[in-house]
Amino acid sequence: MALSISSSLTLHSHSFFNHQQKRSFTTSNVVVCSAKSVHPPKLSAAAAAARIESLSQVSGVLGCQWGDEGKGKLVDILAQHFEIVARCQGGANAGHTIYNSEGKKFALHLVPSGILNEDTLCVIGNGVVVHLPGLFQEIDGLESNGVSCKGRILISDRAHLLFDFHQTVDGLRESELAKSFIGTTKRGIGPCYSSKVNRNGIRVSDLRHMDTFPHKLDLLLSDAASRFKDFKYGPDVLKKEVENYKRYAERLEPFIADTVHVMNDAIAHKKKILVEGGQATMLDIDFGTYPFVTSSSPSAGGICTGLGIAPRAIGDLIGVVKAYTTRVGSGPFPTEMLGPGGDLLRFAGQEFGTTTGRPRRCGWLDIVALRFSCQINGFSSLNLTKLDVLSDLDEIQLGVAYKHVDGATVNSFPSDLRLLEQLKVEYEVLPGWKSDISKIRNYSDLPKAARQYVERIEELVGTPINYIGVGPGRDALIYK
Repeated sequence: MALSISSSLTLHSHSFFNHQQKRSFTTSNVVVCSAKSVHPPKLSAAAAAARIESLSQVSGVLGCQWGDEGKGKLVDILAQHFEIVARCQGGANAGHTIYNSEGKKFALHLVPSGILNEDTLCVIGNGVVVHLPGLFQEIDGLESNGVSCKGRILISDRAHLLFDFHQTVDGLRESELAKSFIGTTKRGIGPCYSSKVNRNGIRVSDLRHMDTFPHKLDLLLSDAASRFKDFKYGPDVLKKEVENYKRYAERLEPFIADTVHVMNDAIAHKKKILVEGGQATMLDIDFGTYPFVTSSSPSAGGICTGLGIAPRAIGDLIGVVKAYTTRVGSGPFPTEMLGPGGDLLRFAGQEFGTTTGRPRRCGWLDIVALRFSCQINGFSSLNLTKLDVLSDLDEIQLGVAYKHVDGATVNSFPSDLRLLEQLKVEYEVLPGWKSDISKIRNYSDLPKAARQYVERIEELVGTPINYIGVGPGRDALIYK
C-alpha cells in the first residue's frame, strides 16, 4: 500500500564560525511518496536473537555521525553473543554510557563496553592510546561495583602510553589556537598520537625496560618544554613521573599481551569478535570535518590498523546513528538548530558529554553526512538510537540535500570548510507522532508516523535499520 507523506522542503543557510548567527529560510512545498506496509510483521524474541547470532565472526559497531550516538549500549547487548570485544582506536576521549541488567549506570572511557558481560574478554588494541591512571581508576570503579576485571582485560604491548603531560599540552595548544580552537576533550589524545607519528612515543612494552624508560620520557618532556613556554619541566618532574610508572608497570603487567597474536589466534579458532569503535566517522582524521576531528581513524579502516587483523576477516559492520544529530566542540554542523529548538533536543535527550559534561550542539538528522558515512564504511545495517527523544515534536525535519548558493546540488559531503559554511540544507518535513514510545518493543506497535520516519531514512541512505533505540536501558531496543 502506498503512503503519501505531505512534506515541505526548507532551505537553511549555515555558518559554523558563529553559532549565534541568525539563519534565513525559504520554503517550497513537495510531496514525498513511499511504498511501505502499514502493518509490518512482528519480529519475535527468538528471531531477534537469531539475527544477532547470524552476525559475522568478526563484526563491528561504528559511529556514523560526530560521536555520542549510543554505541556502547548496542555493544553491551551484542557482547552477550560474542567472546571478545575489542577497542581499536582513540583513548579516554570516548565516553560510552551503558546500563546493567539492574539498570545501574556505568560510564566507560577506555575499557570496552563488553566488560559487563562476565564471559566476555575485553581487548584494548595497538591503535588505542592508554592513560594508565585513568585506566586503573576505571578498573577500580568497575571492581567496586561488582564487575570483575581480573583476567578479562588485555592491553596491546604495542599501544602507546598517554601521559599527564600530553593532557597539559592539549590545553596549551587549544589556548594558542584561541578563536579557531578545535574543541578537544583535553584528554591528551592528539598530542599522544603526535608523539606516536613523530616516532618518539612510548609504548606499553617499554614499561618492561625501566633502564631505558627514564631517557625516553625525558626526551618527550624536554620536547614539550622547548615547544611551550608555559610548560614547566625539571629533574624533579621526571623523577616523580618515573617513580609513578614503576608502580604502574607492576600493576599493568598481568594485562599486557601481544594482542595481534591474540586476535588472529581467536579468528583461527572461530571465536566471535565484536569491534567497538570510539568517536565516529565524521570525526575521522581523513574523512571527517578536518581539522575539527579526532586524531585517529574511527571508520572501518581503523579496525585493521588498530587491531592487526586482515580486511578479509571483517564481516558485518553496524553503523550507529541518532534519530537527530549532535556534536561537541567546534566545527561545521550543517543541520544545527540554534535557540529553543536545539535546547529542546538537548534537554529531552540529555545531550551532555559523558567524558567532559559539555552541552552538545543539536540539530536535525543529516542524511547527506549519514549517506557519506555508510558509503565509507559499507554498513550492513544501522542502529537508529534515541527515537523516543523526538516523541514530543509536532513535526520532524530531515536534512536530505546540500545546495550551493546558486541552487546546484552538492553531490557528496564536501571537504571544503568554506563550502560547508556557505551551503544551504534542503529539508523534508515529516509529521511527529506525539506519543510516548519508550515502552514499545515491537516495530509494528510504533505509531505510523514513527515508522514512516524510520523507513524514509532507510530509503534515503539505502541501508536497512535493524535496531531502534527507544530509551537508555538494555531492554529499550526494538529489533526490526
